[in-house]
Formats: sequence, C-alpha cells, structure tokens
Amino acid sequence: MNRRLHIALLTALLAGAALAVPAGAMAAAVALSDADAASVRATVQGQLDAFAADDAARAFSYAAANVRQRMGTAQRFMAMVRAGYPVVYRPASVAFLVPQRLADGTAVLRAQMTDSQGAGWLAVYTLVRQKDRSWRISGCEVQPGQGRVT
Repeated sequence: MNRRLHIALLTALLAGAALAVPAGAMAAAVALSDADAASVRATVQGQLDAFAADDAARAFSYAAANVRQRMGTAQRFMAMVRAGYPVVYRPASVAFLVPQRLADGTAVLRAQMTDSQGAGWLAVYTLVRQKDRSWRISGCEVQPGQGRVT
C-alpha cells in the first residue's frame, strides 16, 4: 500500500474512532449486563488473538461495517493496524477495564496495554451491536499512558 493511501486510511479510521465517542458522552454511560460485558471483552480479545496469529481475515471479521467499508480488504486492515497501531497489533500485556454502554447503545471498552518496550497505552474501543446480538468493533483510539509499566 502506498504511503499516501495508508495515511488517508489511518486518518479516516482515527477520525471515525474520535467521532464514535462524543465529548461528554461517557458521563451518560452505564454498565453493561454481565453477558454483554463478557461478549464485548471476548470480541476485542478475539481480534487481538487474530492479530497475534497474523490472521487478517479473522481480525477483519471483528470489525463493524463502517471499518470494513473504509478499509476494503482484510489485508489493508491488517497493514494499517500493523503500521499505525503497533501496541494493538502486538501488545505485551492487556488489562480490560469495565465496559460501558452509551445512551445510543454503543459499547465502550478501555484496555490498558503495554508495548514491547514497557510503555503504557490506553486503547479505547467502541463497539456496535449487530442484528444477531453480537458486537463488532467500530473504532479504536490509542493514547499514550502515563509513564512506564514495570
């Protein structure tokens, strides 16, 4: 993938993730049911497991329609994650926080991650419920954590 296309795709995905959680929306968030919380965590963990196995098709299968449409193919999606989200592609550790539901039904799951250098990161996933009641990842924003994790 050429660099200009990669930057455009990464920018579009990040913009989608930023728009997925409006400012102040988390103040209105409520806890998910235990079953939904487990399903949301399993969806994100499934995608992380697919990244670890370099299984682009499986990783892409966890993406919501907005991401699938933007990225086009599993290979483009995997290349974008590998280049733009290295801590998500290969986290050294992951700790999920309690998922929540926004007023519009979107689920938000924060994950504290460390990279191979020991730096901490916060990944904020947004997920949307599908007609079959499963969850798919509609965005992910990664922010540097505060300091190093030991």
